[in-house]
Amino acid sequence: MRFTSAQRLDDGVVEREFTLGEIPGILWTPASGSASEPVPLILLGHPGGLHTMYPRLVARAQNSAAAGFAAATIELPGSGDRPRIAAAEDARADLRRALKAGEPVSSELVDRLILPLMDEAVPEWQATLDGLLSLPEMGGTVGFAGGLISLGTRLAVVEPRTTAAVLFAGSFVPRTMLEEPGRSPFHCSSCCSGTTKATTGRWRSTCSTPSAPRKRRCTPTWAGTPASRGTRRTPAPGSSPGT
Repeated sequence: MRFTSAQRLDDGVVEREFTLGEIPGILWTPASGSASEPVPLILLGHPGGLHTMYPRLVARAQNSAAAGFAAATIELPGSGDRPRIAAAEDARADLRRALKAGEPVSSELVDRLILPLMDEAVPEWQATLDGLLSLPEMGGTVGFAGGLISLGTRLAVVEPRTTAAVLFAGSFVPRTMLEEPGRSPFHCSSCCSGTTKATTGRWRSTCSTPSAPRKRRCTPTWAGTPASRGTRRTPAPGSSPGT
């Protein structure tokens, strides 16, 4: 991990860009973070396109910093300026055709779309954790917040340093990932369109319904389950193949 730039935002949050090999990333640290008072870390998930997503990510990071958390993210494989993944691009095109035609999305298509991406992305996020947790201002507690839901789900299974996840910005999740052995204790909630709903995975989760003028019931898009007939989201141009 190599830091390439640093700036202090108006609220005192320090924003540092870094590269992990050829992978770009950003770390936001609250003014309170120091070697004598290390802060917990939140990994900010997103659907790909770090530059495009920056306004949303920095807002989430500043909210996290106000609560005493550092936040960090990296670019997903096949997104932003990273090389495209041919197999994932083909699967994404097939997904768009199926959604446009009103056809059901098969588990086989979801596997083609998500699993290769996770095989690359998860080790990269774990390597990012290696680098970030070596910084003196970082505490040992790590959470994950945001999409892709599949990334947060896989990290919850394979990465023991993560202790909680809040998953939103719904995306397709292969059934095989939900059937992987879970671990306990782990808090995992998923939310969509103003309402949170417990996942159907292996982890016990709590959920709450925020007060909002409009609420629309929806569920995560788990492949191969009745929920997969609910919210479906077509990937935006330039986004990762998993959303």
